[in-house]
Amino acid sequence: MSSTYDRLVGLLAKGFGIDADEVSPGNTFEELELDSLALVELTLAAQEEFGITLTDDDLHARSSLTEAADVLDAKQVTVR
Repeated sequence: MSSTYDRLVGLLAKGFGIDADEVSPGNTFEELELDSLALVELTLAAQEEFGITLTDDDLHARSSLTEAADVLDAKQVTVR
C-alpha cells in the first residue's frame, strides 16, 4: 500500500482508537463506525498531517480507505 494509506491508517489509530491491524483498504469509514463528527475531525487531522486543504465533499462515510488515500494523493500533487 501507499505511504499515504499507511499515514491515514495511522491517523485513524491515533485519533479514533481503531486497531491498524483490523482495517483493510476496502473498509469504508461507515464500516469503521465513524460518524459525521468523526469524519470532520479526521478531515482536520488529515489537513494538518498532509499539509493540504480538504473540502466537506472530499471524504464521505461511504469512501473506502483506498479512495480516501487517492483523494489525499491527488490533493498533495496540486499543492506541490
